[in-house]
Amino acid sequence: MGSQQRIDRNNAYLAASLVGYALELKAENILMRDRGPRDMVQARQVAMYLTHVGLEMSLSRVANAFERDRSTVAHACHKIEEMRDEAEFDAWLETLEKGLMTVAPLSEPGA
Repeated sequence: MGSQQRIDRNNAYLAASLVGYALELKAENILMRDRGPRDMVQARQVAMYLTHVGLEMSLSRVANAFERDRSTVAHACHKIEEMRDEAEFDAWLETLEKGLMTVAPLSEPGA
């Protein structure tokens, strides 16, 4: 596995951990290959969205990091974007996005 792939997988795990913490779910369950129950699917969609939007990773990179198809990530991002119309959800998501960006900045220090 290349350096970029390792970073991308770490970013996916970080996003899943953050979402898992917020929703009281295990990151490992959010990242599992099986679709899982509805709450896990939505948690995974939020984690993929945060990885794409918050960390500015391409849909393809997010798909590889989450071991999903690019179209699945695109669907997840679209679905979460629609949910942002609800003010409470939007505020919650924005808090998670800020937290993720604080822990995993877009560029490496000194880069």
